[in-house]
Amino acid sequence: MDKMDNTEDKKIRKGSSEKRASIIAAARELFLTDGFDRSSVDAVAAKAGVSKRTVYDYFGEKQNLLVTVVEETSRAVLDMIDQAISDYLWEFEDLEQALIMFCEQFAASANGSSDYSALIRLTTVEAANLPVSFLEKLDSATEEGIIKRFTEFGQAGLLDVPNPEMAAKHFAALTFLLVFNQRTSQNEQIKQIISGGVQVFLRAYGHPNIHTRKNVDTEG
Repeated sequence: MDKMDNTEDKKIRKGSSEKRASIIAAARELFLTDGFDRSSVDAVAAKAGVSKRTVYDYFGEKQNLLVTVVEETSRAVLDMIDQAISDYLWEFEDLEQALIMFCEQFAASANGSSDYSALIRLTTVEAANLPVSFLEKLDSATEEGIIKRFTEFGQAGLLDVPNPEMAAKHFAALTFLLVFNQRTSQNEQIKQIISGGVQVFLRAYGHPNIHTRKNVDTEG
């Protein structure tokens, strides 16, 4: 009897998870194509194949649904950043090359990602419909991994970063954000923007010995 009850619970949870995912996917598509204000809960429910009551039961107000859509979309982008950090900013021979490769990988991942383009569109076009505190939290989340590594690079004597948060903002603005703002897909141009940005960043924040430090892993 207990075994049967557990099985039923799993089915219910799975079904609930699938409904939730369907609602989020439908809302994301409508918010991107029609905009938040012009997308009704009725339309979201119809596209997701659920009742309007179900949408409200899961998310409450429509703004909560928008916040959830942005949160879900941002997770893929945060995963891209974390992966690039893991691949290039833990162990390396040369900090300059490591930073360049980190930016190139993230830029390539983001340029080919519908999640990244959706995140930028939603946070730009629908900014007025998103809580300011939520947007600030999202900005902090995207910078968190870079800030952590820059703090550790400072402790290891690779960077001079009295304010790691500001250093991360400068780094992003000089490198991958500049690539995205230029809206270019030309590999050579991307490489030039990133390498030039990293060089400028290191002139501002680097120590003279950055090319002599090997296999930097400050974890733990």
